[in-house]
Amino acid sequence: MNSSNKPVAVVIGATSKWQSDGRNTRLVHGNDVDDSELPVGIRWGVGGAIAQKFAQEGFFVVLTTRTTKNAIKLQEAISEQNGDSTIVELDLSSSNSISNAFLEIREQAGEPDVLIYNAGYIEGRDLPPEKELLEHIPLDMLETAQHISVTGPFLVAKEVMPSMRKRGYGSFLISNNANSLRGKKRMTGQSLYYPRVMMRTLSQVLTEEYSEFGVHVANVVIDGTIDSPGTRAIPKSQQNPELIINPVKIAEAFYYLHTQDKSCWTHELQLTPYPVKPSF
Repeated sequence: MNSSNKPVAVVIGATSKWQSDGRNTRLVHGNDVDDSELPVGIRWGVGGAIAQKFAQEGFFVVLTTRTTKNAIKLQEAISEQNGDSTIVELDLSSSNSISNAFLEIREQAGEPDVLIYNAGYIEGRDLPPEKELLEHIPLDMLETAQHISVTGPFLVAKEVMPSMRKRGYGSFLISNNANSLRGKKRMTGQSLYYPRVMMRTLSQVLTEEYSEFGVHVANVVIDGTIDSPGTRAIPKSQQNPELIINPVKIAEAFYYLHTQDKSCWTHELQLTPYPVKPSF
């Protein structure tokens, strides 16, 4: 248990591929971008905003990331807001890394009261237009997408669901996107999102299996571009700011799900900017 005896929120993927020095930011812009003038709430995308929100609400927040240095500035921001957090390295492509990470989480923080699965990947985004079709997708690219979208949440659920079931409460919340709603062709510049459909299916299965034990499971469909240093620097985002989703508001939606009364749970929530027709 953490020394402050606070409830525990674990954010899987607390940092963003679109943060100022993120992988996708560098892929699209060719270098890091300056985030010094941006609001602190958006600097680490959805994961960072969720981490800050739960810390502000009195949770001890566990920031998981592949490399500790990715989350140092986020941890500092949480501390400056009088919040408590710790960083745990976790590689979703490794079952050993996942099990070891949760051993560390239990030792440093305690059993999670809420887990937010917010892992992302960029595999597929660098493929040229002539390689849009499935026949051009390398197997290792599909395997990475499956690790993050299917195997990862499956193994993470195995780590946290037993204790939530025994205690009779807890939340397992998944950050997903519109590609989870049905199979869609991968367009140039997009990640390989086919496996996101299975991520949504897993959420539905976990709902059927664990709701009766008092565990709230929900799939959150983030239907649009999320504000972050890397996405804000794209000309299209600058020209159409109303199409960009504020991650601080996304974080509020996740906290709302966790605090819902058991008599009225939401199991899927779709967040879409107002000028855009929702994806179906």
